[in-house]
Amino acid sequence: MPKFYITTAIPYVNGRPHIGHTLEYFQADVIRKYHQLLGEDTLLLSGADENALKNVQAAEKEGLPIERYLDKYSNIWKETYDLVGVHLDVFQRGSDQKKHWPGVQKLWELCFKAGDIYKKSYTGLYCVGCESFKLENELVDGLCPIHQKTPEKISEENYFFRLSKYQQKLIDLIESDTLQIIPQNKRAETLSFIKQGLEDFSISRSNKRAKGVGVPIPEDPSQKMYVWFDALSIYITGIGFGSIEQNDIDNYRKWWPADLHVIGKDINRFHTVYWPAMLLSGGLPLPKQILIHGFVNAKGGEKFSKSLSNAPDPKDVIKKYGLEGVRYYMLSQVPIQDDHDFTFERFEEVYNADLANGLGNLVSRVARLCEKVELDSLPETKLNQNYKKTIDEYRFNDLLGEIWGRISEIDQEIEINKPWAIEDLAKLKNLLQSLVEKINQIAFELKPFLPETSEKIQTLFASKKIESIPPLFPRI
Repeated sequence: MPKFYITTAIPYVNGRPHIGHTLEYFQADVIRKYHQLLGEDTLLLSGADENALKNVQAAEKEGLPIERYLDKYSNIWKETYDLVGVHLDVFQRGSDQKKHWPGVQKLWELCFKAGDIYKKSYTGLYCVGCESFKLENELVDGLCPIHQKTPEKISEENYFFRLSKYQQKLIDLIESDTLQIIPQNKRAETLSFIKQGLEDFSISRSNKRAKGVGVPIPEDPSQKMYVWFDALSIYITGIGFGSIEQNDIDNYRKWWPADLHVIGKDINRFHTVYWPAMLLSGGLPLPKQILIHGFVNAKGGEKFSKSLSNAPDPKDVIKKYGLEGVRYYMLSQVPIQDDHDFTFERFEEVYNADLANGLGNLVSRVARLCEKVELDSLPETKLNQNYKKTIDEYRFNDLLGEIWGRISEIDQEIEINKPWAIEDLAKLKNLLQSLVEKINQIAFELKPFLPETSEKIQTLFASKKIESIPPLFPRI
């Protein structure tokens, strides 16, 4: 059976998820469900980046021992997937000494053996928010452009990874689409960064600066692995890399390389430059595709931030509007290549227009009309080539736009034919049969996007005796 292995980003657990995070989870779930429709074996993995200095600082601020803090917040992130209806096959924690540590240490040893890890003294500007060193030309008015904070000047002896060695190889892989980066604007951004010249980067920190948290360096207990070398490895350790157990060995062989990494634009460089170079150094296969989405922001493009109290909790939004309403909004309103400003005013406008007055109203109208007749069984549903092409290009909003165009056409067909005024039952049955078949096909195509709604519609119209149902999406 063909396989499809997909991952979402491995978040720091120094805070709680906000509504913007659901975009990535829904995107990954749509892709996974689509590949299941194609009959493929799928695996969806995420995890927790726990060995970061910002987590230590957050634990200190909350007055919790680091282990208890990590347990608490890693669980919150894991439970968010359940909250948004996304099933994870694997949630791999970075603090897992049994499964994760042996794998990331094995990758370290492979890169060291390849001559790509060396030790040197270094002074640089370190942004704790990004967990990376910044060059002067990357700062805006002396501040990190993402976190709006002045980086800390750090001097110490670290291990470095020989990233510069892989500059031309990375360019060749990306330009040939062997390593496919989607969308084009993010691909161009990556190539531009690489062509400016790659510098070797620090992949360790002293125990003192790491506050004792992290994966120990093989043969050097005075240092811990740098967060990105460690966290990126979750994509392979979570499926068994580095284990000596036969089940894990078989699992890794089955699933790696990943078919798709889904990430946000702020971690583009780590996934499209650092990670492939580390894998090349270790002699491991590269992921096939990296899908990079923009940010979901507050009104006016303001970044969601707990300190500004502008970041809605997904639990609250889902409780008020329903899970499928939130799924539809995120997938229909946010093109993969763009940022998006989330406001409740816009959310309610889209919900009422597309779900309450659109799909929901259409299903209710037709179901009510069908009470007068008994329809024949429905034909088999299939995915056409345009559907497959659009979803393979991750143009979720375009595909939903096309489906909602057909919903409007069915509404127009009803207005023109006025089935409520047809007295000839045979004629009415023919019209309703045609309408129901079209709606059933739409419901089938919505399976990856709105799985609960799709199931309700298909169950309703598969019945011998169709009866009216409560509104699928009550108007706000």
